[in-house]
Amino acid sequence: MGTSSLARRSVALLTLLCLLLPCHGKLSTKFYAKSCPGVATIVRSVMAQAVAKELRMGASIIRLFFHDCFVNGCDASILLDDTPTFTGEKNAGANVNSVRGYEVIDAIKTQVEAACNGTVSCADIVALASRDAVNLLGGPTWNVQLGRADSRTASQSAANANLPGPSSSAASLVAAFGTKGLSARDMTALSGAHTVGRARCLFFRGRIYGEPNINATFAAARQQTCPQTGGDGNLAPFDDQTPDAFDNAYYANLVARRGLLHSDQELFNGGPQGALVRKYSGNARMFANDFAKAMVKMGGLAPAAGTPTEVRLNCRKVN
Repeated sequence: MGTSSLARRSVALLTLLCLLLPCHGKLSTKFYAKSCPGVATIVRSVMAQAVAKELRMGASIIRLFFHDCFVNGCDASILLDDTPTFTGEKNAGANVNSVRGYEVIDAIKTQVEAACNGTVSCADIVALASRDAVNLLGGPTWNVQLGRADSRTASQSAANANLPGPSSSAASLVAAFGTKGLSARDMTALSGAHTVGRARCLFFRGRIYGEPNINATFAAARQQTCPQTGGDGNLAPFDDQTPDAFDNAYYANLVARRGLLHSDQELFNGGPQGALVRKYSGNARMFANDFAKAMVKMGGLAPAAGTPTEVRLNCRKVN
């Protein structure tokens, strides 16, 4: 029997076992220590190339991880392409024309498969890639818990219902994160991912033209590239001070009323998260530590019991 035939049979057996038993069990930093010891090195190498080519890609991969985990757990369901008989999550309101970086995950998966066929899940690749994205942009690093499985299903309706929007209030953000077992502190720390990345004019137009709690100079600057009508896709950095550096400037911006989205400024608008925002703005180490802890915690979100899972050979489709 050829190597490829054996690999196919192994994957088929693993898929069957995952249908019968929970494959997203206890996570471990050493999950691939024997089966694919070089996986972290491969992920880091491809991510370093991707970020060097386009700094914004780092922020995109971080967001990809968040949008995966918040919809039925960290199961790579967001990576599944639509087919004539299957509707995935890529075209959900919060994802369409917004979430990006799928081709980077594909490139990582290709190299991982060449090294360890049918072994490493796409969900684990996204978790590792998001850690490396943060670190490559100057942020903290942490030990990634591994052992996730890839879902054989996806839910566009769940994506539409679960992902917080740019007009969210502080209370609704706390509630949304709370349903995932994440605290208000976790939410405030994870929001700091907006220290990098870009947003479309469509999502901040209402704030820069209609909200009172905004720095006038900042609003005027954003209005230069985001007109009251048209230009919906025009981009602006979340953090215009250090737009591609993973630091604590996001929080200093909020204190200065320079939050880009309504949901950003909500964290410093007279509510209970304000004190923590002020602490983070003056203590980069505290933010970095809390962010890393919250990423590990979010990365532990698992699909519901009984969800059919597997280790996909191609992240875009089920085996």
